[in-house]
Amino acid sequence: MAALLRRLGWLTGRVVRLVRETPRSRTIGLIVPGWPGHHPGQHVDLRLPGAERSYAIASAPEDRYLELTVARVAGGEVSGYLVDDLREGDRLELRGPLGADFRWDATSGGPLLLIAAGPGIAPLRSMLRHHRAIESEVPVRLLYSVPDALALPYPEEIMRFATSDQVDVNLTYTRRAPARWNGYRRRIDAPMLAEVSWPPAEHPVTYVCGPTTFVDTAAALLVAAGHDPDGIHAERFGGGR
Repeated sequence: MAALLRRLGWLTGRVVRLVRETPRSRTIGLIVPGWPGHHPGQHVDLRLPGAERSYAIASAPEDRYLELTVARVAGGEVSGYLVDDLREGDRLELRGPLGADFRWDATSGGPLLLIAAGPGIAPLRSMLRHHRAIESEVPVRLLYSVPDALALPYPEEIMRFATSDQVDVNLTYTRRAPARWNGYRRRIDAPMLAEVSWPPAEHPVTYVCGPTTFVDTAAALLVAAGHDPDGIHAERFGGGR
């Protein structure tokens, strides 16, 4: 890893687009001269004076800008700056792409099962955008857990994904569901995963991303249901500040 980081070096990106996703998150669009390209699911290291953080890439390789969706963490100086104070035209230092184990492209196969909570949707959005861009026929099922509708980023885009014949979108609200909501209203559990995921015999390629406890729970439930642990790719975060 150290050799890889030395080889990659640091690049400077210019902020060209800022989109408020939720009250505590926004997407940062960057133009990064010298960017080598990435695979969906990978991440970057971002460097500010006195601090480094890692953020998943939320854009597809085919997109015009490199996008990072950042959620503000309570007491987090870096996330607070990126969500509330960063302006178009500002510059950020970043290094990447990083992450060889948590990435998907057309050669990875399927069927594809994507499971996320909160900001963990960002790298899965990259996968879904890439899937759409290459007109993949790999069937996809997304299970996404959020507290309420205000915490749901990319709502219009997620609904557009759901219009594809190849993508099945499932949301679950853990605190407060929208009015007239007929879907799931609880934390992810074994019965929910059994309803949403493919049978283990179909050997789905699975990506789980979110807080550590969420990821560990979801992965353990999948394994207990008979899914091959080697087919489950996990990306955990503890809320970097």
